[in-house]
Amino acid sequence: MPRSRINENFIDKTFSIVANILLRIIPTTSGEKKAFTFYRDGMSAQSEGNYAEALQNYYEAMRLEIDPYDRSYILYNIGLIHTSNGEHTKALEYYFRALERNPFLPQAFNNMAVICHYRGEQAIRQGDSEVAESWFNQAAEYWKQAIALTPGNYIEAQNWLKITGRFE
Repeated sequence: MPRSRINENFIDKTFSIVANILLRIIPTTSGEKKAFTFYRDGMSAQSEGNYAEALQNYYEAMRLEIDPYDRSYILYNIGLIHTSNGEHTKALEYYFRALERNPFLPQAFNNMAVICHYRGEQAIRQGDSEVAESWFNQAAEYWKQAIALTPGNYIEAQNWLKITGRFE
């Protein structure tokens, strides 16, 4: 049984009902409808912390989805799961792939910056200030891109950029 049919809470049930109505009335191919169903089920599993199930659904959605914009969000969510699992190299790969299809995903730039900043902090703890500076500079570039796309967001990142002299 699809996950979308077993959700327990009101918001998930409401979203599922609305999504099912939209799937029936919007003119899309059966493959696109199936892709959306897998994507929706992946989001539901991910929100519950069932990452293995979410990944299975996202990979199936990727197999069926042809629209680059929609694929970018699937890839982004796969990146989120790898970030949550501490698999930062894999996460960066998926964020890059998402941005190749949709360069207007500020949240992908932000998450990439967070990973780079984290790696910079790790390098400092290991006593390698040169490597840390490189990671911090990369984080700054990603945050600048995220901020350029959504100027009112990422206030903490803007403050960090100003404090560290990286804001232009």
